Amino acid sequence: MSHAYPAPAKLNLFLHVVGRRADGYHLLQSVFRLIGRADTVHLELREDSRVVREADLPGVAEDHDLTVRAARLLQAHAPEGAGVNIRLDKVLPLGGGLGGGSSDAATVLLALNRLWQVNLSREALQELALQLGADVPVFVFGQSAFAEGVGEILHPVSVPPAWYVVLMPPVQVPTAAIFAAPELTRNTPPLKIAPFSAGVGHTALHGLQPGESRRPLAGHNDLQPVVVNRYPEVARHLEWLAQFGDSRMTGSGACVFASFETEEAARDVLRQLPGTMQGFVAQGLDKHPLYDCCA
Repeated sequence: MSHAYPAPAKLNLFLHVVGRRADGYHLLQSVFRLIGRADTVHLELREDSRVVREADLPGVAEDHDLTVRAARLLQAHAPEGAGVNIRLDKVLPLGGGLGGGSSDAATVLLALNRLWQVNLSREALQELALQLGADVPVFVFGQSAFAEGVGEILHPVSVPPAWYVVLMPPVQVPTAAIFAAPELTRNTPPLKIAPFSAGVGHTALHGLQPGESRRPLAGHNDLQPVVVNRYPEVARHLEWLAQFGDSRMTGSGACVFASFETEEAARDVLRQLPGTMQGFVAQGLDKHPLYDCCA
């Protein structure tokens, strides 16, 4: 029997690069917000210890697929014979900064932790998740988070309700190349979580009335200037969305977003989207859909 589980996207409401470790990894501060746009992960249990990806993912070899790697990582803690068939319904773009691959992997960990009756704690799953990538632990953490370190030190934060317009430029941005860029700012002063958390993440964008007050998001994205200079399509999408409020890039791109107080305001913007652009509207989530059932 096949089981279906959601793997929601994330937005980085801001992303600051505050330093660099001796091993070359960048030290970050960010706020992650999950949103109601998701891939679907289908899992069918096997009893022959095999982990099988049922359909190809263009450009991603099976052994490099984070969902396959996640299942194999958890197998070390599972009963003998535990195996699984994995199939993805992809909605989230590759190389978009929405965390799709990381979220897919986290959903595999969360779901198989229950299906295989491994019953690891959320903290233990987060440690496994970090072996797969810096963005994977936050999806296991499963709620709005202020992130530090390389993204693995997570503190829960309260983010006001919001709806997001997310645009998807038709480019894939390689994260490693952006972090390696010589022009990247790497010394943004660190924020203190306490004074910051009260007002994070909310833009009082009430839509399109001229002269109406707008309160921008806290912080900024240090990766955005690098990506904008290298990818004109990202710049074009940011510029279009900026006429309605504070537009910015999520993660290392390419997707860009703006925040609105109501679904109606967000959908009004999306209706005006030119035919040469693609996007969607999604609600901010306080918790991962699997938060209470799988860890």
